[in-house]
Amino acid sequence: MAVGLALLSALAYGLSDFVGGVFSKRASPWSVALVGQLAGAAVVLGLAALTDGTPTGTALGWAVVAGVGNGLGTAFLYRGLSSGRMGVVAPLSGVGAVLVPVAVGLVTGERPPTLVWVGILAALPGIWLVAREPATGDVTGAASGGSGAVDGVLAGLGFGALFATLAQVPDSAGFLPLALNQLVAAVVVVVVASLLRAPWLPREPAAAAGVLTGVLGALATGAFLVASQQGFLTVTAVLASLYPAVTVVLAATVLREHIHRAQAAGLVLCGVAVALVAAG
Repeated sequence: MAVGLALLSALAYGLSDFVGGVFSKRASPWSVALVGQLAGAAVVLGLAALTDGTPTGTALGWAVVAGVGNGLGTAFLYRGLSSGRMGVVAPLSGVGAVLVPVAVGLVTGERPPTLVWVGILAALPGIWLVAREPATGDVTGAASGGSGAVDGVLAGLGFGALFATLAQVPDSAGFLPLALNQLVAAVVVVVVASLLRAPWLPREPAAAAGVLTGVLGALATGAFLVASQQGFLTVTAVLASLYPAVTVVLAATVLREHIHRAQAAGLVLCGVAVALVAAG
């Protein structure tokens, strides 16, 4: 169950990023991100009203920390991608999103089987290769690579914090902490966008696509939350972080974008990782 939910999370995250990437070219990416977080919060609030759950103060506190990580991860990822540094930002953020929860899982006493560890080790280069774009030879590449590395590391730390802290919310808390996570992330996106003087108000019609990205993102985060409550954080976080593979496959099949050799090798490694983790 935990493996299946974590893979569902990766699928929904990948779909959300694909839709967000397409429409962020037609509207401010910050506005798309904001609409997405608010739409996701609305969906989860509705779900929380229909289901049982008694969140404690501690659970809500973990949700707030997770929301800060969610918002910061989204903010720095979008800043890096909007500046054309995808080849640096995306792989660093993807690997960072894995390393933080794996480290937390080990510290808290998780010890997955050996076969699962082999799958985790295969997933790390797989995520890196899938998310990385080949160098374009741009003369500004060196400068943007340095700043892109900063954005990628900060985004990875944010998403890793999201996974690690959200996993601390017990199943008895229901879905209200998840809604709080989305609302806090929306506030963080606005704050960071304002500090960077980037437009975040959803004025363009294309920003409405954020509703779809938000629903998919809420599904992804909710699936991860339940998966982490039922299985190892070290396993569920790795599987959920395979979402770049979904985005790349969608871009190739829907937008007819070319899959480079390194990305193809990464897709193979991601598939091997899933098989090993499931078998373990």
